Amino acid sequence: MISISSNLNIMIKAVEKASKSLIRDFGEVEKLQVTKKGPRDFVSKTDKNVEKILLEELKKTKKDYSFFSEEIGSINNRDNENIWIIDPIDGTTNFLHGIPHFAICIALQSGGEIISGLIFDPIKDELFFAEKNKGAFLNNQRLRVSKKNLLDNCLFGSNHEGIKYCNLNMRYSGSAALDLAYVAAGRLDGFFHNHINLWDVAAGSLMVKEAGGIVNNIYNFDKNNINIKASSDAINDKMLDKLKNF
Repeated sequence: MISISSNLNIMIKAVEKASKSLIRDFGEVEKLQVTKKGPRDFVSKTDKNVEKILLEELKKTKKDYSFFSEEIGSINNRDNENIWIIDPIDGTTNFLHGIPHFAICIALQSGGEIISGLIFDPIKDELFFAEKNKGAFLNNQRLRVSKKNLLDNCLFGSNHEGIKYCNLNMRYSGSAALDLAYVAAGRLDGFFHNHINLWDVAAGSLMVKEAGGIVNNIYNFDKNNINIKASSDAINDKMLDKLKNF
């Protein structure tokens, strides 16, 4: 039996509750009221509703913790050392087009580092989670990164800029969080993305590290402009060599 912290237990309960409305709205995706926020970044009524449920659930037992979330930005409460980092729907564009590949993400930052992370894919019912020094898991099964060491045999995730930049075997799934979870699970061998937000990568970066992978220090960047490179330990040097000018 896996032993998890009380904070992670709270996170799991919050995403389970929020996912009910997310799944319901996904079934009625054509009826959603959508406003355009940017070329590839839409925000929907569902996004805001999921965020509201997550905030309410997390506040129930941790009233003083602060928040950093995609829709509402920063909420500074009495405890600024412990911060919930939330992405209500990572993969919003997929969601709005009826593509079943998106996730709810929560991470807990404590003392300036991520100590817990959770990525929940409600359609596939896959719950990825990790805690510092306790390992990474998918639905209670331990995760380990890929052991492949030939780049030609590897598969990498990125966004459209990453796809255009390199000649590696690539996938562009539209969900950075799930890409990182897939690196932790050994489904992908690496992931890289420039100019990304902390809420997209906080949970996944911990997950990759706890699954035995390597991630650059995301705190060397502004939290809204992160360049991330994550991979299995077996091919990290080779991947970085390919990306030295990216």
